[in-house]
Amino acid sequence: MAGSRILGIESSCDETAAAVVERRADGTGVILADVVLSQLEDHAAYGGVVPEIAARAHAEALDRLIEEALTRSGTRLEDVDAIAATSGPGLIGGLIVGLLTGKAIAMATGKPLYAVNHLEGHALTARLTDGLAFPYLLLLVSGGHTQLILVKGVGDYERWGTTIDDALGEAFDKTAKLLGLPYPGGPAVERAAQTGDPKRFVFPRPMVGEARLDFSFSGLKTAVRQAAEKVAPVTDQDIADICASFQNAVSRTLKDRVGRGLARFRERFPDAEQPALVVAGGVAANREVRTTLQAICDAGRFRFVAPPMALCTDNAAMIAWAGLERMAAGLGPDDLTVAPRSRWPLDADAASLIGSGKRGAKA
Repeated sequence: MAGSRILGIESSCDETAAAVVERRADGTGVILADVVLSQLEDHAAYGGVVPEIAARAHAEALDRLIEEALTRSGTRLEDVDAIAATSGPGLIGGLIVGLLTGKAIAMATGKPLYAVNHLEGHALTARLTDGLAFPYLLLLVSGGHTQLILVKGVGDYERWGTTIDDALGEAFDKTAKLLGLPYPGGPAVERAAQTGDPKRFVFPRPMVGEARLDFSFSGLKTAVRQAAEKVAPVTDQDIADICASFQNAVSRTLKDRVGRGLARFRERFPDAEQPALVVAGGVAANREVRTTLQAICDAGRFRFVAPPMALCTDNAAMIAWAGLERMAAGLGPDDLTVAPRSRWPLDADAASLIGSGKRGAKA
């Protein structure tokens, strides 16, 4: 089979992105261009992403970014084999902008369209960067998602755990906002924690010890608020200590939840030669989280795979690669009538919980 090349488009939240990725005949991939425009400055004053502002920014920038990605990769539109665009889950306004753009290009060029699940992009990135074989375990930790997913194959996923309330990234952001730290909250909390005492405050570690593999961070967020109120007015050292103690509680929680997931994987696949845990999502940038996951994997004799940070956060290269994987597996393409979905779980058979990605639940 000859190699294939796809133009990818990502617009599910507050990054506008376009990429050109090639899948070689041997199944390996190469990123020919990956262009991402962040909207952080547009949303910073509001302390979070404003959907209307995000959609407008996508509409203003996307055509230019697509042209830049094609130019950087030395590719003409007629040279690509297909178009891949994020179709969900995410903010519906942004999804509409990206998917409609992908449809228009597909219609104008006669190329097939792949409507990609954003979460599948995260799930398959490790196969692009590290050539990982199926099956493996994925920990997706971002502002909207905290899930532990068994990746069995392209289009074949089992959700083993999800948050029953707040996503981990949301807990970081809300902790930062509560303490008066700048947006985005995750990096701000990590910076403050560097000079803090992680043992000063004893915060709860929700779900620790339970056999089920779900997550909960709402109680932890509440405990942070109560601690800040108790020592108010907070000093810089108070803030540093709260952030360090918060990260310590997160790490201990992940150690239990993910550790149990690795044990389940061993039971399910006892003959796996080199089992692997993949981490993806914006929270994967946190050094303490990465250090904790590396230690868990070392203890359990798992390979720990953390794709480069540019590919852990929202990007179009992962969308293009997911399209290439689906093409190679004979899945798709999609009809041009395909609609964007604000909720779209990878595991359609999983129970509908908050955090599951199903409509009516928080993704």
